[in-house]
Amino acid sequence: MSGRGAQVPAGGEARVVRARRPVPLGAVVGVFRRGGGDPTSRREAGGWWFAWRTPQGPVTLCLRQQVTAAQEVTARAWGEGAGWMLAQVPALLGEDDDCSGFEPAGHRVLAEEWRRHAGWRVPRSGLVVQNLVASVIEQRVTGAEAFAGYRRLVRRFGEPAPGPGEGLGLTVPPAPSAWAAIPSWEWLAAGVDPGRARTVATLARYAGRLEECTRLPADLARSRVTALPGVGHWTWAEVAQRALGLPDEVSFGDYHVAKDIGWALTGRPVDDDGLAVLLEPWAGHRYRVQRLLELGGHHRPRRGPRMPVPAHLPVRAR
Repeated sequence: MSGRGAQVPAGGEARVVRARRPVPLGAVVGVFRRGGGDPTSRREAGGWWFAWRTPQGPVTLCLRQQVTAAQEVTARAWGEGAGWMLAQVPALLGEDDDCSGFEPAGHRVLAEEWRRHAGWRVPRSGLVVQNLVASVIEQRVTGAEAFAGYRRLVRRFGEPAPGPGEGLGLTVPPAPSAWAAIPSWEWLAAGVDPGRARTVATLARYAGRLEECTRLPADLARSRVTALPGVGHWTWAEVAQRALGLPDEVSFGDYHVAKDIGWALTGRPVDDDGLAVLLEPWAGHRYRVQRLLELGGHHRPRRGPRMPVPAHLPVRAR
């Protein structure tokens, strides 16, 4: 990634993180981007910008890296959540991820992706509610519909990012109370059905308890998150991967994941049961396998028609 690009404005708070390995910044933090038009993120030639809501308040975060110093990432943050976010940056870059015991050498494709992405680690944002809301909105619909709905709701009910983030057009996601207060017609206009809207409203009421999951063992965190009505294994896994940095939580229940991993590793698609068996040799690192294959662009051939985008609004007679 080039070190050139728009100059970072002065001000805010800053720190330089020197990682234990060269950091492929885009590969690590790109997973936090919710589609190309995500109002909470922006990619530039020299780094990444994010507008997030931390437990201490809104923050604009800028991560930049020079080609000549691949182990160093400069982080600058603005807003009430700046101190909290800067303390989280090493984990966000994957420095807390322990890849010991991961043995990809037994499979040619996986070994090659591990070689190509040797610096990639599982990131940990520590933002449970933010990732949970986005994942609920993405349930059971196409990516295009999910990203469009999230984009509309964040822009309408979020707030301008602090510091230079506002000038970049970034928006901080709504606070839990704001998510809970969104009226039903706004959810429908965003293409989000009443079931998912109710799930978001429910989880917003338990935001404090959910954010505590960052301090819980994985099994207890899973039990707390999946106790919410409308939150199953897929949604939990999406949150565990991004917010908690858990390397073993696979996106079971996804329309593509099992088929794509099966194709990459065996030459044929598999279902969730087949995927569970296929990933047994990498127990403890199953999400690591999933993400490495995603980064390598391993997808089965798409021969069938695309999934239709469902409409939740009444259709007017013509």
